[in-house]
Amino acid sequence: MIGIDRWILPDGFEDVLPDRAVNVEYLRRDLLDLFDTWGYDLIIPPMLEYTDSLLVEAGRDLDLLTFRVTDQVSGKMMGIRADITPQTARIDAHSFAREGISRLCYAGTVLHARARGPLSSRAPTSIGVELFGEKSVDADIEVVTLFLQSLSLADISDVCLDIGHVDICRGLLKSAGVDSMLKSEFYDLLQRKAGTEIENWITRNIRNSRLARWLSLLPSLVGGSDILQVALAEFSEAPDEVLKAIEQLISLASSVEESGLSMHFDLAEMPGFHYHTGLVFAGFCTGNGKILGNGGRYDCIGKAFGRNRPATGFAFDLNLLAELSDRKISSKGAVWCFVGDDQLLINEAKKLRKAGHRVVQLFEEGSSDFVKSGDKQLLNDNGRIVVRDL
Repeated sequence: MIGIDRWILPDGFEDVLPDRAVNVEYLRRDLLDLFDTWGYDLIIPPMLEYTDSLLVEAGRDLDLLTFRVTDQVSGKMMGIRADITPQTARIDAHSFAREGISRLCYAGTVLHARARGPLSSRAPTSIGVELFGEKSVDADIEVVTLFLQSLSLADISDVCLDIGHVDICRGLLKSAGVDSMLKSEFYDLLQRKAGTEIENWITRNIRNSRLARWLSLLPSLVGGSDILQVALAEFSEAPDEVLKAIEQLISLASSVEESGLSMHFDLAEMPGFHYHTGLVFAGFCTGNGKILGNGGRYDCIGKAFGRNRPATGFAFDLNLLAELSDRKISSKGAVWCFVGDDQLLINEAKKLRKAGHRVVQLFEEGSSDFVKSGDKQLLNDNGRIVVRDL
Protein backbone atom coordinates (compact mmCIF):
# COMPACT_ATOMS: atom_id res chain seq x y z
CA MET A 1 0.00 0.00 0.00
CA ILE A 2 1.35 3.44 -0.95
CA GLY A 3 1.87 5.71 2.04
CA ILE A 4 -0.53 8.64 2.03
CA ASP A 5 1.11 10.75 4.73
CA ARG A 6 4.46 11.46 3.09
CA TRP A 7 3.85 15.19 3.18
CA ILE A 8 3.59 15.31 6.99
CA LEU A 9 6.63 16.89 8.66
CA PRO A 10 8.01 15.94 12.09
CA ASP A 11 6.88 17.96 15.10
CA GLY A 12 8.73 21.26 15.30
CA PHE A 13 9.46 21.50 11.56
CA GLU A 14 7.56 23.50 8.96
CA ASP A 15 7.74 24.82 5.42
CA VAL A 16 8.13 28.57 5.08
CA LEU A 17 5.82 29.47 2.20
CA PRO A 18 6.25 32.39 -0.24
CA ASP A 19 4.37 35.21 1.49
CA ARG A 20 6.19 34.57 4.76
CA ALA A 21 9.50 33.57 3.18
CA VAL A 22 9.87 36.92 1.43
CA ASN A 23 9.61 38.71 4.79
CA VAL A 24 12.15 36.37 6.40
CA GLU A 25 14.62 36.80 3.54
CA TYR A 26 14.36 40.59 3.30
CA LEU A 27 14.78 40.88 7.06
CA ARG A 28 17.85 38.61 6.91
CA ARG A 29 19.44 40.82 4.25
CA ASP A 30 18.63 44.04 6.10
CA LEU A 31 19.99 42.74 9.41
CA LEU A 32 23.24 41.55 7.83
CA ASP A 33 23.58 44.95 6.14
CA LEU A 34 23.05 46.61 9.55
CA PHE A 35 25.73 44.41 11.14
CA ASP A 36 28.08 45.31 8.28
CA THR A 37 27.67 49.04 9.01
CA TRP A 38 29.00 48.33 12.52
CA GLY A 39 32.03 46.48 11.14
CA TYR A 40 30.90 42.87 11.64
CA ASP A 41 32.30 40.41 9.08
CA LEU A 42 29.99 37.70 7.75
CA ILE A 43 30.96 34.04 8.28
CA ILE A 44 29.20 30.87 7.09
CA PRO A 45 30.18 27.91 9.32
CA PRO A 46 29.30 24.33 8.30
CA MET A 47 26.15 22.59 9.54
CA LEU A 48 28.13 19.63 10.96
CA GLU A 49 31.25 19.52 13.09
CA TYR A 50 32.87 17.11 15.48
CA THR A 51 31.00 17.23 18.78
CA ASP A 52 34.30 18.00 20.54
CA SER A 53 34.12 21.45 18.89
CA LEU A 54 30.38 22.06 19.00
CA LEU A 55 29.80 21.34 22.67
CA VAL A 56 32.70 23.17 24.34
CA GLU A 57 31.61 25.03 27.49
CA ALA A 58 28.04 24.43 26.35
CA GLY A 59 26.52 22.77 29.38
CA ARG A 60 23.91 20.06 29.50
CA ASP A 61 21.16 22.04 27.71
CA LEU A 62 23.02 22.32 24.41
CA ASP A 63 24.23 18.75 24.72
CA LEU A 64 20.62 17.51 24.82
CA LEU A 65 19.63 19.70 21.86
CA THR A 66 22.32 18.35 19.53
CA PHE A 67 21.62 15.71 16.86
CA ARG A 68 24.52 13.28 16.52
CA VAL A 69 25.77 11.28 13.55
CA THR A 70 28.84 9.14 12.94
CA ASP A 71 31.31 10.46 10.36
CA GLN A 72 31.67 7.68 7.78
CA VAL A 73 35.16 8.95 6.88
CA SER A 74 36.84 9.27 10.29
CA GLY A 75 34.51 7.20 12.45
CA LYS A 76 34.32 10.10 14.91
CA MET A 77 31.11 11.48 16.38
CA MET A 78 29.75 14.57 14.66
CA GLY A 79 26.96 16.90 15.67
CA ILE A 80 24.50 19.03 13.70
CA ARG A 81 24.87 22.48 15.21
CA ALA A 82 22.24 23.56 17.72
CA ASP A 83 24.00 26.90 18.26
CA ILE A 84 26.42 28.89 16.08
CA THR A 85 28.27 30.67 18.91
CA PRO A 86 30.78 27.82 19.57
CA GLN A 87 31.56 27.80 15.85
CA THR A 88 32.35 31.52 15.87
CA ALA A 89 34.71 30.95 18.82
CA ARG A 90 36.54 28.22 16.87
CA ILE A 91 36.78 30.50 13.83
CA ASP A 92 38.08 33.39 15.95
CA ALA A 93 40.67 31.09 17.50
CA HIS A 94 41.97 29.44 14.32
CA SER A 95 40.36 29.95 10.90
CA PHE A 96 40.16 33.74 11.18
CA ALA A 97 42.54 34.46 14.04
CA ARG A 98 43.53 38.10 14.13
CA GLU A 99 45.17 40.33 16.69
CA GLY A 100 42.97 42.72 18.60
CA ILE A 101 39.21 42.96 18.32
CA SER A 102 37.30 40.68 15.95
CA ARG A 103 33.67 41.28 15.00
CA LEU A 104 31.82 38.40 13.33
CA CYS A 105 28.19 37.93 12.25
CA TYR A 106 26.25 34.99 10.85
CA ALA A 107 22.85 33.77 9.68
CA GLY A 108 22.04 30.08 9.35
CA THR A 109 19.73 27.25 10.29
CA VAL A 110 20.35 25.34 13.51
CA LEU A 111 18.69 22.04 14.44
CA HIS A 112 17.36 21.01 17.84
CA ALA A 113 16.87 17.38 18.83
CA ARG A 114 14.01 18.58 21.02
CA ALA A 115 12.05 21.82 21.07
CA ARG A 116 13.19 24.45 23.56
CA GLY A 117 9.58 25.12 24.51
CA PRO A 118 5.96 24.40 23.55
CA LEU A 119 5.31 25.14 19.85
CA SER A 120 8.94 26.20 19.36
CA SER A 121 10.63 25.43 16.06
CA ARG A 122 13.26 22.70 16.03
CA ALA A 123 14.91 24.28 12.99
CA PRO A 124 15.16 28.01 13.74
CA THR A 125 17.28 30.34 11.64
CA SER A 126 19.81 31.89 13.99
CA ILE A 127 21.15 35.34 13.13
CA GLY A 128 23.50 37.28 15.36
CA VAL A 129 26.87 38.81 16.12
CA GLU A 130 29.90 38.00 18.27
CA LEU A 131 32.55 40.47 19.44
CA PHE A 132 35.89 38.99 20.52
CA GLY A 133 38.89 40.58 22.19
CA GLU A 134 37.40 43.36 24.32
CA LYS A 135 36.56 42.90 28.01
CA SER A 136 35.33 46.40 28.88
CA VAL A 137 31.68 47.25 29.45
CA ASP A 138 31.89 49.38 26.27
CA ALA A 139 31.83 46.15 24.23
CA ASP A 140 28.69 45.02 26.08
CA ILE A 141 27.07 48.39 25.45
CA GLU A 142 27.88 48.16 21.73
CA VAL A 143 26.34 44.71 21.49
CA VAL A 144 23.18 45.70 23.39
CA THR A 145 22.83 48.87 21.30
CA LEU A 146 23.11 46.82 18.09
CA PHE A 147 20.61 44.33 19.52
CA LEU A 148 18.10 47.15 20.05
CA GLN A 149 18.77 48.64 16.61
CA SER A 150 18.07 45.22 15.11
CA LEU A 151 14.68 45.10 16.82
CA SER A 152 13.96 48.63 15.62
CA LEU A 153 14.88 47.68 12.04
CA ALA A 154 12.55 44.67 12.31
CA ASP A 155 9.80 47.08 13.42
CA ILE A 156 9.09 45.20 16.63
CA SER A 157 6.92 47.31 18.92
CA ASP A 158 6.55 47.25 22.74
CA VAL A 159 9.95 45.70 23.41
CA CYS A 160 11.11 45.04 26.97
CA LEU A 161 14.80 44.39 27.66
CA ASP A 162 15.46 41.94 30.50
CA ILE A 163 18.97 42.43 31.94
CA GLY A 164 21.08 40.64 34.54
CA HIS A 165 24.68 39.96 35.50
CA VAL A 166 25.90 36.51 36.55
CA ASP A 167 28.91 37.88 38.47
CA ILE A 168 26.68 39.21 41.25
CA CYS A 169 25.53 35.81 42.44
CA ARG A 170 28.76 34.11 41.38
CA GLY A 171 30.86 36.60 43.34
CA LEU A 172 28.82 36.09 46.51
CA LEU A 173 29.00 32.30 46.29
CA LYS A 174 32.72 32.47 45.60
CA SER A 175 33.20 34.41 48.84
CA ALA A 176 31.07 31.83 50.63
CA GLY A 177 33.42 29.06 49.49
CA VAL A 178 30.69 26.56 48.53
CA ASP A 179 31.50 23.71 46.16
CA SER A 180 30.29 23.42 42.56
CA MET A 181 27.42 21.05 43.41
CA LEU A 182 25.98 23.45 45.97
CA LYS A 183 26.39 26.34 43.54
CA SER A 184 24.39 24.45 40.92
CA GLU A 185 21.66 23.79 43.47
CA PHE A 186 21.46 27.48 44.34
CA TYR A 187 21.45 28.57 40.68
CA ASP A 188 18.57 26.20 40.01
CA LEU A 189 16.58 27.58 42.96
CA LEU A 190 17.15 31.15 41.73
CA GLN A 191 15.88 30.33 38.26
CA ARG A 192 12.75 28.78 39.75
CA LYS A 193 12.28 31.74 42.13
CA ALA A 194 11.79 29.18 44.89
CA GLY A 195 11.74 31.60 47.84
CA THR A 196 11.28 29.15 50.72
CA GLU A 197 13.78 26.67 49.30
CA ILE A 198 16.31 29.47 48.78
CA GLU A 199 16.06 30.48 52.44
CA ASN A 200 16.40 26.86 53.56
CA TRP A 201 19.48 26.42 51.33
CA ILE A 202 21.09 29.55 52.78
CA THR A 203 20.37 28.44 56.35
CA ARG A 204 21.97 25.04 55.70
CA ASN A 205 25.05 26.16 53.77
CA ILE A 206 26.03 29.76 54.58
CA ARG A 207 27.61 30.50 57.95
CA ASN A 208 28.61 34.12 57.32
CA SER A 209 25.60 36.22 58.35
CA ARG A 210 26.43 39.10 56.00
CA LEU A 211 26.77 36.80 52.98
CA ALA A 212 23.57 35.06 54.00
CA ARG A 213 21.70 38.38 54.04
CA TRP A 214 23.09 39.37 50.62
CA LEU A 215 22.09 36.05 49.08
CA SER A 216 18.63 36.35 50.59
CA LEU A 217 18.26 39.79 49.01
CA LEU A 218 19.01 38.63 45.46
CA PRO A 219 15.51 37.40 44.46
CA SER A 220 13.97 40.72 45.55
CA LEU A 221 16.32 42.91 43.50
CA VAL A 222 14.06 43.04 40.47
CA GLY A 223 12.65 46.10 38.72
CA GLY A 224 13.56 49.19 36.72
CA SER A 225 16.91 50.96 36.66
CA ASP A 226 16.22 52.44 40.13
CA ILE A 227 16.78 48.96 41.59
CA LEU A 228 20.49 49.31 40.69
CA GLN A 229 20.98 52.14 43.17
CA VAL A 230 19.27 50.04 45.83
CA ALA A 231 21.64 47.19 45.03
CA LEU A 232 24.66 49.49 45.12
CA ALA A 233 23.72 50.64 48.62
CA GLU A 234 22.89 47.14 49.89
CA PHE A 235 26.12 45.61 48.53
CA SER A 236 28.43 48.51 49.37
CA GLU A 237 30.73 46.16 51.33
CA ALA A 238 30.36 43.18 49.00
CA PRO A 239 33.31 41.68 47.07
CA ASP A 240 34.77 43.83 44.28
CA GLU A 241 33.46 41.40 41.65
CA VAL A 242 29.89 42.10 42.79
CA LEU A 243 30.30 45.88 42.90
CA LYS A 244 31.93 45.93 39.47
CA ALA A 245 28.99 43.97 38.04
CA ILE A 246 26.46 46.44 39.47
CA GLU A 247 28.47 49.39 38.14
CA GLN A 248 28.48 47.79 34.67
CA LEU A 249 24.70 47.49 34.81
CA ILE A 250 24.44 51.16 35.78
CA SER A 251 26.66 52.13 32.82
CA LEU A 252 24.52 50.07 30.46
CA ALA A 253 21.28 51.54 31.83
CA SER A 254 22.50 55.11 31.36
CA SER A 255 23.57 54.32 27.78
CA VAL A 256 20.23 52.96 26.58
CA GLU A 257 17.67 54.75 28.75
CA GLU A 258 17.49 57.67 26.27
CA SER A 259 15.65 55.38 23.86
CA GLY A 260 12.69 55.24 26.24
CA LEU A 261 12.89 51.46 26.14
CA SER A 262 11.31 49.47 28.94
CA MET A 263 14.17 47.91 30.91
CA HIS A 264 13.74 45.22 33.53
CA PHE A 265 16.67 44.29 35.77
CA ASP A 266 16.89 40.98 37.60
CA LEU A 267 20.02 40.67 39.72
CA ALA A 268 19.30 37.00 40.35
CA GLU A 269 19.20 36.18 36.63
CA MET A 270 21.50 33.20 35.87
CA PRO A 271 20.76 31.78 32.40
CA GLY A 272 23.42 29.34 31.22
CA PHE A 273 25.47 29.80 34.40
CA HIS A 274 28.14 27.40 33.10
CA TYR A 275 28.30 29.39 29.87
CA HIS A 276 27.90 33.09 30.62
CA THR A 277 30.50 35.08 32.54
CA GLY A 278 29.07 38.58 32.89
CA LEU A 279 26.21 40.71 31.65
CA VAL A 280 23.24 38.84 30.16
CA PHE A 281 20.14 40.16 28.39
CA ALA A 282 17.05 39.11 26.48
CA GLY A 283 14.39 40.95 24.49
CA PHE A 284 10.67 40.31 24.89
CA CYS A 285 7.62 41.63 23.09
CA THR A 286 5.02 42.87 25.57
CA GLY A 287 2.13 40.43 25.70
CA ASN A 288 4.15 37.63 24.10
CA GLY A 289 6.14 35.26 26.30
CA LYS A 290 8.56 34.20 23.56
CA ILE A 291 12.12 35.53 23.67
CA LEU A 292 12.83 37.67 20.60
CA GLY A 293 16.56 37.20 21.06
CA ASN A 294 19.15 37.02 23.80
CA GLY A 295 22.84 37.41 24.45
CA GLY A 296 25.55 38.27 26.90
CA ARG A 297 29.17 37.76 27.81
CA TYR A 298 30.92 34.37 27.70
CA ASP A 299 34.63 35.01 28.13
CA CYS A 300 35.71 31.38 28.52
CA ILE A 301 34.30 29.92 25.32
CA GLY A 302 37.55 30.15 23.34
CA LYS A 303 39.62 28.40 26.00
CA ALA A 304 38.97 24.93 24.55
CA PHE A 305 40.35 26.14 21.21
CA GLY A 306 43.55 27.46 22.77
CA ARG A 307 42.60 31.13 22.59
CA ASN A 308 40.84 32.30 25.71
CA ARG A 309 39.55 35.74 24.73
CA PRO A 310 36.82 38.04 26.04
CA ALA A 311 33.62 37.55 24.05
CA THR A 312 30.12 38.98 23.94
CA GLY A 313 27.26 38.75 21.45
CA PHE A 314 23.61 37.99 20.75
CA ALA A 315 21.37 35.93 18.49
CA PHE A 316 17.79 36.07 17.20
CA ASP A 317 15.46 33.43 15.82
CA LEU A 318 14.99 35.10 12.44
CA ASN A 319 11.72 33.32 11.63
CA LEU A 320 10.15 34.38 14.92
CA LEU A 321 11.43 37.93 14.46
CA ALA A 322 9.83 38.13 11.01
CA GLU A 323 6.59 36.65 12.34
CA LEU A 324 6.27 39.26 15.09
CA SER A 325 7.50 42.16 12.96
CA ASP A 326 5.06 44.91 12.03
CA ARG A 327 6.75 45.35 8.67
CA LYS A 328 5.31 43.15 5.95
CA ILE A 329 6.74 42.95 2.44
CA SER A 330 4.46 41.63 -0.27
CA SER A 331 5.82 39.83 -3.29
CA LYS A 332 6.31 42.43 -6.00
CA GLY A 333 3.98 42.29 -8.97
CA ALA A 334 5.02 40.34 -12.03
CA VAL A 335 5.14 41.19 -15.71
CA TRP A 336 3.65 38.29 -17.66
CA CYS A 337 4.42 37.63 -21.31
CA PHE A 338 4.17 35.06 -24.07
CA VAL A 339 7.34 35.67 -26.05
CA GLY A 340 7.35 32.69 -28.38
CA ASP A 341 10.01 33.49 -30.99
CA ASP A 342 9.34 37.24 -30.91
CA GLN A 343 12.83 38.72 -30.65
CA LEU A 344 11.51 42.15 -29.60
CA LEU A 345 9.69 40.62 -26.61
CA ILE A 346 12.69 38.43 -25.77
CA ASN A 347 14.98 41.46 -25.70
CA GLU A 348 12.53 43.55 -23.67
CA ALA A 349 12.09 40.74 -21.13
CA LYS A 350 15.88 40.60 -20.71
CA LYS A 351 16.01 44.37 -20.11
CA LEU A 352 13.22 44.24 -17.53
CA ARG A 353 14.85 41.38 -15.63
CA LYS A 354 18.21 43.15 -15.68
CA ALA A 355 16.49 46.20 -14.18
CA GLY A 356 15.17 44.00 -11.35
CA HIS A 357 11.62 43.42 -12.55
CA ARG A 358 9.93 40.06 -12.19
CA VAL A 359 9.11 38.77 -15.67
CA VAL A 360 7.20 35.49 -15.91
CA GLN A 361 6.95 33.59 -19.17
CA LEU A 362 3.67 32.12 -20.37
CA PHE A 363 3.90 28.93 -22.40
CA GLU A 364 0.67 29.45 -24.30
CA GLU A 365 -0.61 32.64 -25.86
CA GLY A 366 -3.74 33.81 -24.07
CA SER A 367 -3.00 31.63 -21.03
CA SER A 368 -4.82 32.63 -17.85
CA ASP A 369 -2.07 31.46 -15.44
CA PHE A 370 -1.95 34.94 -13.91
CA VAL A 371 -2.94 37.29 -12.24
CA LYS A 372 -2.46 39.01 -8.92
CA SER A 373 -3.11 42.60 -7.99
CA GLY A 374 -0.44 44.82 -9.51
CA ASP A 375 0.52 42.38 -12.26
CA LYS A 376 1.13 43.59 -15.81
CA GLN A 377 1.39 42.08 -19.27
CA LEU A 378 4.14 42.59 -21.83
CA LEU A 379 2.85 42.77 -25.41
CA ASN A 380 4.02 43.43 -28.97
CA ASP A 381 1.42 45.82 -30.39
CA ASN A 382 2.23 45.87 -34.09
CA GLY A 383 5.96 46.31 -33.50
CA ARG A 384 5.53 48.58 -30.47
CA ILE A 385 6.39 47.03 -27.08
CA VAL A 386 3.80 47.93 -24.44
CA VAL A 387 3.26 46.99 -20.79
CA ARG A 388 -0.33 47.19 -19.66
CA ASP A 389 -2.08 46.64 -16.34
CA LEU A 390 -4.06 43.46 -15.82
